[in-house]
Amino acid sequence: MRRWCSPTPAPEPHLAAHLRSTVWGPAEFVGLPPRWLVGEGVLAGMLGAGSIVGVGVVGDWTGVPALASGEAGLLCAGVLVLHLVLVRAGRALVGIVAVLGVCLAFQAPQTVAGVVPVRGVRVEPMVVMSVEGGGHTGAGRTGYLCSVVARDGVPLKVPVRWGCGRTTRPGDVLAVVYDPEGRVPPRAVAAGPATTGPLRDLAALAAALVAGCVLAVVRSHRLTRATSAA
Repeated sequence: MRRWCSPTPAPEPHLAAHLRSTVWGPAEFVGLPPRWLVGEGVLAGMLGAGSIVGVGVVGDWTGVPALASGEAGLLCAGVLVLHLVLVRAGRALVGIVAVLGVCLAFQAPQTVAGVVPVRGVRVEPMVVMSVEGGGHTGAGRTGYLCSVVARDGVPLKVPVRWGCGRTTRPGDVLAVVYDPEGRVPPRAVAAGPATTGPLRDLAALAAALVAGCVLAVVRSHRLTRATSAA
């Protein structure tokens, strides 16, 4: 006697849907996402980017090393990532937001350093005596360090890192912002239109972070969660 067996349903479609939901988020809505969901993403992104940049501004203005070095910005980025994890956003989008948040946390203090005045600091033109760094190491290319001396002949004890690049040469004159009390590291700043480029880059990075948060929050929407909440 011939026996007929019903074919076993292939688990591939369900597995693919589960992986897509885990990696990119389920996005369980039809048509355009609800406005409240987009607003939630915009709010999360604005608060995250604003806090990361804000602590950098406060750090440069007050001279608090933990704020001016970007450590507090990393903490704000971590809180934002934790929020996306709690709303069960897609892992890939959470990772993208995490990378953008880390980049913004390190770039914000350096960018606003030439714009926001620090209390008690001085700005003086100094002459570059030597430029070190820029070589290759096991971890990649190192940064540049400029040893500078004031026009009265007194050298600055701490070398300048921010504002010292591969185009800097001995004999160049840099406008150096330094704190006599040593609360913040010295940095070279550019005057006039040269400061708009880094500010545009910082604004673009913050906008990308907000867009990533919006996409992550929108795609995290689940009908089951909305039904249980109702």
